[in-house]
Amino acid sequence: MTKDPITMTPGPAAVPMDNPLTPWPARIIEIVSHTKKEHTFRVAFEGDVRPGQFFEVSIPKYGEAPISVSGIDPHKSLDLTIRNVGRVTGELFANYDVGDSILLRGPYGNGFDTSLFQDGEVVVIAGGTGVSPVRGVIDSLASSPSPKDKHVIVGFKSPNDMLFRDDLKRWDEALDLILTVDGAPEGYEGNIGLVTKFIPDLPLKDVSTAQAIVVGPPPMMRFSIMGLQELGLKDENIWVSQERKMCCGQGKCGHCRIGEKYVCLDGPVFNYTVSKDMLD
Repeated sequence: MTKDPITMTPGPAAVPMDNPLTPWPARIIEIVSHTKKEHTFRVAFEGDVRPGQFFEVSIPKYGEAPISVSGIDPHKSLDLTIRNVGRVTGELFANYDVGDSILLRGPYGNGFDTSLFQDGEVVVIAGGTGVSPVRGVIDSLASSPSPKDKHVIVGFKSPNDMLFRDDLKRWDEALDLILTVDGAPEGYEGNIGLVTKFIPDLPLKDVSTAQAIVVGPPPMMRFSIMGLQELGLKDENIWVSQERKMCCGQGKCGHCRIGEKYVCLDGPVFNYTVSKDMLD
């Protein structure tokens, strides 16, 4: 199927100042394949963006989809790691290549303030595609003044489902990384088990000041937070992302509403003191 051309002149994408709902063309400069269903689309971009924020990716006649930022090269490009699971993403995977342009609007949401996690002990727990919104955070931790005080637990369904393999190798060298899979074929030499299995053995020196970030499927987040609380971490020192509830980006459609909060506007990053009362 031939895609409709995007007639606006593509270049280093920048956020339109007149209307936040107006999409603009962003040229695809690289595509990185992680698995058959998950690719990272690197697109030209100029502007301020934080890890944990998201963009609306749209394709004419197919619709739009909210996608978390998974990487940032300031004033040059941003990464959008996308799973092929629907109408928009299916068209993107099938008919778009390097040199083509997609439509973006954003960034939306509050994202993570990486400056909060440079000092002291930090734990990041992420599962599956939940690694995408914290990839930039982990990169900043790896280059922090005390990287060995930064503990990262990353879990995937199987070895074949791993994302960001080059980053995983680099993080393993720079900080305390635990990489695990839910299940693996006989002969696999890595860690096997849910991420929660490794929380009790985290070598934290002072749980009263340690901070944590948890992103992934809701059950994983729930039990990971319970494990951190059992270690003694304070609720106010735990941060989560409700990225799975992102929708229109403007809080207009109401699909992201949880109680009195709109994930697109108030999140997707929340302190746990707030998110624990957000009953979906």
